Amino acid sequence: MAEPAKLPATLLFACTYNRVRSPMARALTARLFGARLFVETCGVHTAQEADPFMLEVMEEAGLDLRVHRPKTFDDLEDGSFDLVISLSPQAQHRAVELARHSATDILYWPTSDPTLTDGRREKILDSYRRTRDELEARIRGHFGAPSTFGG
Repeated sequence: MAEPAKLPATLLFACTYNRVRSPMARALTARLFGARLFVETCGVHTAQEADPFMLEVMEEAGLDLRVHRPKTFDDLEDGSFDLVISLSPQAQHRAVELARHSATDILYWPTSDPTLTDGRREKILDSYRRTRDELEARIRGHFGAPSTFGG
């Protein structure tokens, strides 16, 4: 098994609309690693508000994201990040542009888009839960388990 990656000082999660996948990833990373890094999110396109199904499944996990307001790459105050993790093909293309003239590392984690799920409410929620759990597993797998001091 590979060694966990070093935790960056600044991390950007990017997806298509910044209303489902990237806010999930940010909240999960913040819960795992707290103030040990700065985590930001953005999307390629503008969205008006966070997705209500995303809010619900994150609340189930004990994370309140009601204050999340979607933003785009253009809305970022500082485009300088140690690592950009893009969660959609569109975000990957934009991340490459963002990092073209910097020392930013870029990772592409193709992540299922639960907004494409049709059907009953519970089927849709299950799709969002799978995305949430997939992201948490990727974060833990990449950066390792959070360490505790004094154990």
